[in-house]
Amino acid sequence: MDPDLLFTVNPGSPEPIYRQLVDQMRRRVASGQLVAGQEIPSVRELAQALAVNPMTISKAFGLMEAEGLVERRRGLPMVVAAHHQKPLRTRSRVELLRPTLEKAAAEARQLEVPPDQVLALFKSLLKDPGDPS
Repeated sequence: MDPDLLFTVNPGSPEPIYRQLVDQMRRRVASGQLVAGQEIPSVRELAQALAVNPMTISKAFGLMEAEGLVERRRGLPMVVAAHHQKPLRTRSRVELLRPTLEKAAAEARQLEVPPDQVLALFKSLLKDPGDPS
């Protein structure tokens, strides 16, 4: 698996990089993009691909393992844990998204952006995440 496609980091985010990685893994497993037995890039590969300190990647992997998202295999690549055979129900995935949307809603209220503009922007971002309009 190409490590560049699995994770992205935003160094300017107030969220620590290790937490960004854990959250992304949680979402990819919940959606079924990653399934049981699928290999995860090594600490070295991912650190190099993301230009991140290997200790940061190691910390993220440790948290993923503690959370039951991944399994370590001695001498072999880490894999998605065996009990993640299928995606979570849509309702569970929506609950994972809720904190992000609550934060975005609070920021929109603070900026006094009308709800219709916020919804229009959100819809356009769903279609094309690179479009700034």
